[in-house]
Amino acid sequence: MSRSAPAAEAATHGRSTGPSGAELATLFAPFAAHGRVLLAVSGGPDSTALMLLAQRWQALCGGRTELHVATVDHGLRAESRAEAQAIRVLAQGLGLPHAILDLPAKLPGTRLQEAARHARYEALAAHADAIGAGALATAHTRDDQAETVLFRLMRGSGLGGLAGIPAARPLGSLALLRPLLGLPKAELVALCRTAGIGFVVDPSNSDPRFARARLRELLPSLAAEGLDAAALTRLARRMARAEAALEASADAAAATLWTTEGGTGGPIRLARAGLAALPEEIVLRLVGRAIAARGEGPVELAKLEALAGWIAGLGAAEHGARTLAGALVRVNRHAVTIGPAPRRRPVRDVR
Repeated sequence: MSRSAPAAEAATHGRSTGPSGAELATLFAPFAAHGRVLLAVSGGPDSTALMLLAQRWQALCGGRTELHVATVDHGLRAESRAEAQAIRVLAQGLGLPHAILDLPAKLPGTRLQEAARHARYEALAAHADAIGAGALATAHTRDDQAETVLFRLMRGSGLGGLAGIPAARPLGSLALLRPLLGLPKAELVALCRTAGIGFVVDPSNSDPRFARARLRELLPSLAAEGLDAAALTRLARRMARAEAALEASADAAAATLWTTEGGTGGPIRLARAGLAALPEEIVLRLVGRAIAARGEGPVELAKLEALAGWIAGLGAAEHGARTLAGALVRVNRHAVTIGPAPRRRPVRDVR
């Protein structure tokens, strides 16, 4: 039987004071590899709990890792500055240095949440570099993982996308860490309430104009059918495991089939007979890697599938060429060769 949202929150009452010392040591173990970590704190319950728990962990481990806090003020709401200043007071009360970061440019009117996310990460990464932090930590939770998996499923993502949010990944020269990814949001809300600390509720989280907000409305109904946050998180973990295995297979195939013509930066050559003998998924990964390396970056999966289908459909003696994502893909009887596409000449005005 699945729990309703109130029951789920009530179930966290016994843990409302937060994880034990041993659990904190496990959650924040990746922090110990860095002399300084920047915490991204927006003032919501998740990031407020991140700051509280990280400070507890720091006290338990003797303060060997220095913690800093930053809040990005997007300037989208009149009260955002006061909220950022309230976070500063809380952080300083915990003995943590705090900075309020402004965005260098106004956000566009379209794709607002995506633009805000990119701008926020840019501002946080720049501040982390400025203070000499080796890692940036965000407060993504198990609920965020579930929403991400559903969102990517809706958008037609492949296995890599359905693996969801990684607990750690590179962000430029930084490590991007998500120590709370396995915890439910209700537990973090309870932690803040028990500590007597207020938090911000962002109205955009329930604004039906945004896809993620609409997905949040669906989650209770899906949970009633058994597809709850824990199940979606389990799916993401299994997808991540499969993704790692497939990437290892692609690495092994690349070691035998992938050569570079004319030295570093030259066209990438994939032996056609060897490519044809591979499972389709590995072909997609090799061709996708080559296009990303010589073109304009990662390719949309559906377009990559169409290209791979065209290559597979050519007869052994047939040849041809196509462009995709800034890359020129040439096929002859011996190889698939991928290099930068020629730049298009500007159209001359003949009026």
